[in-house]
Amino acid sequence: MRGMSRNIHHDGPGPSQRQLRVGETIRRALSEVLQRGDIHDPDLNRLSITVGEVRTSPDLKVATAYVLPLGGQGQDEAVSLLARNKGELRRMIGKKLGLKYTPDLRFRLDDTFDRMDETRRLFNQDDVRRDVEE
Repeated sequence: MRGMSRNIHHDGPGPSQRQLRVGETIRRALSEVLQRGDIHDPDLNRLSITVGEVRTSPDLKVATAYVLPLGGQGQDEAVSLLARNKGELRRMIGKKLGLKYTPDLRFRLDDTFDRMDETRRLFNQDDVRRDVEE
């Protein structure tokens, strides 16, 4: 996903291959744990949450998961429920992946789809379309 800034703006080099690999491994494990409903919180288990991406800090001590509840409803509730259960989620991911050190989990709303909708809306404006076609 290089070249696409997702939810943050930064200058400088992109993530290392190791960061990308660990982030994707955590994303898969987190998605699986949430899909199976393994958490002991019925409020979280009743939600269907998509994990779009997990970004790790350069030292791999922090993993930020970009999430979106199915249908986009209850976004703030989903983020707060994930944050409330981050200790259990972290333990489950660590056990599942056998990581020496499991990063601290942070959760943010994945605004990729909102930004794509806004981009489409802009490109559909007559004056923008006219400029692009010229």
